[in-house]
Amino acid sequence: MTDKPTIKLDDINRKILATVHLNADLSNQELAERVGLSPSACFQRTKALREAGYFFNAQTDMDLDRIFEHVLAQVEFTLESNNARARKTFEAAIEEIPEFMDCLRMNEGEYISFTCCPSTQALNALCDTISENPDLGVKNIKVRMVMERTKWYLGYPLEKLKWKE
Repeated sequence: MTDKPTIKLDDINRKILATVHLNADLSNQELAERVGLSPSACFQRTKALREAGYFFNAQTDMDLDRIFEHVLAQVEFTLESNNARARKTFEAAIEEIPEFMDCLRMNEGEYISFTCCPSTQALNALCDTISENPDLGVKNIKVRMVMERTKWYLGYPLEKLKWKE
């Protein structure tokens, strides 16, 4: 449960969210023009939506192949125990490691993470650090190296989802 306020997602607020979702670097003036508001009204609505937690960051996708030496991998973790304490301990540890860019809890004590490391040696060392820490209760780690990224994440398919009332 969140302590953030709830804002009615009227047509304008939906347009703001859908626009900033894929174009977070727009100026307020450009966003206002796209959603049909004055710049001051757009700024107030956008600020209210951000403060209410409807969106919380903006980032830029990068062409890693042109910029960095790196490896991408999908890492699957299976925990010894699926109780809340074990999950929270593991999740807190993963939260502190930036190479694990996301982490999804699946079912029965399983997690999947998309990972970026500078080398396979660094990835192996990171996995060893996780598996060797007895406090984390990791039973098994499975690493699947990414050979080629054929599609980049380009945002959620908002046009295919049903807005909540």
